[in-house]
Amino acid sequence: MKNKLYFALLLFILATKGKAQEFSIDADIRPRLEYLNGFGTLIPDGVDAGTFVQQRTRLKLGYKQEKFSAFVSVQDVSIWGDTPQIAPTDGNDSFSLAQAWIDFKFGKGWSTKLGRQALSYDDQRIFGGLDWAMQGRFHDAALLKYANDKGLKLDIGLAFNQNGVRTQTTLFDPNNGGNVRAVFDYKGMIYAWLHKDWEKFSGSLLIANNSYQNLDPNDGQTPVDGTVRRQTFGTHLVAKPAKGFSIAANIYGQTGDFTEDIELSAYNALLELTYKPGKTLFGLGFETLSGDENGGTDGKIESFFPIFGTNHKFNGYMDYFFVGNHANNVGLNDLYGKTVIKTGEKSSLLIKAHYFAAAESLGEGIDDYLGTEVDLVYTQKVLPFATLKIGYSHMFASDSMEILKGVADPASTQNWAWAMLVVKPNLLKWSPKPAAPENL
Repeated sequence: MKNKLYFALLLFILATKGKAQEFSIDADIRPRLEYLNGFGTLIPDGVDAGTFVQQRTRLKLGYKQEKFSAFVSVQDVSIWGDTPQIAPTDGNDSFSLAQAWIDFKFGKGWSTKLGRQALSYDDQRIFGGLDWAMQGRFHDAALLKYANDKGLKLDIGLAFNQNGVRTQTTLFDPNNGGNVRAVFDYKGMIYAWLHKDWEKFSGSLLIANNSYQNLDPNDGQTPVDGTVRRQTFGTHLVAKPAKGFSIAANIYGQTGDFTEDIELSAYNALLELTYKPGKTLFGLGFETLSGDENGGTDGKIESFFPIFGTNHKFNGYMDYFFVGNHANNVGLNDLYGKTVIKTGEKSSLLIKAHYFAAAESLGEGIDDYLGTEVDLVYTQKVLPFATLKIGYSHMFASDSMEILKGVADPASTQNWAWAMLVVKPNLLKWSPKPAAPENL
């Protein structure tokens, strides 16, 4: 059924006639080899490292004309060898709809974008497309957008999620069709993003209100009637006072209810300085994410969580913090430095080091210092549409990290290595010529 739907959409686009049309077909194929020996958490001593190849394969269909555009992206995300060679079907449900949206423009800078789409703003700390993850991140949402030629942009977004369709017989059953409340699984959302560009300065304001389904306090999993609401708000600022010099800052807060009985009050702040005098970039930054010592037992959660951000981009590439982990924990202080060296006409080397410490106490007599991570990423463009990336990361964990991660006897070496080929060719770009006027 889905294949027929996509084919019908393609035929519709090809048959549509109008002014300044453009139809494109693009691919995104990226196999990635990974060696995991302490990725995400400490690996215990004596446990073998993991090695696998994962691949994303996307086909993207785009259509544009003067006042309308549409986009459909389907993808397969799978591990090499996870389907037997002669299996008649892929039983791993690796196919999915990545994006499917329509965009109507209705004059004077206003437009509306409806459907499944990636939401990415500023440095992607709060809203990001999560492109590192093979599956990416999408939202089923409706957007009202405004932009003008003076650098002013405004997005207002709405989303409402259900697990299924409620029928007349299940209309008042809270367990049918409701979303289970979880960090990434909201029931409803409304947000606004306002951005303005000036000559040497840009600033954004963001406020998002998310509602989450209540859970049965007896098991913490079964959805029950009612929701709680949480607000995330703040600003992202970038100043460029001199040539090659840039200052970026984030200040965000979170309030509302974590559950019906537990309040939420948290904050996040970042300051980063970068300088690029020539072909080499130097950067120094500090980020703090508030934490909680007691996990809400005092009726309040004070641990900040970047709700829908591209968290792999921050706090070390080994993903020890805020990538499916470290929620409602002791928070984090991250002091980091980086340099990006141009190693050739089409290649570069990133070197980045992080000094990690807990934002709140891990316990009496326990040092706040968690460890130091070093990340290396080499990038080489091999074709106009193909890039090779090779990475290596090493975690020098402290005894406090062992306590935080609950690993009493970790291996002496904690590292992670990977190699990824990103191939994104344009397969077709077609703009039909306007039909000649008929002779009268």
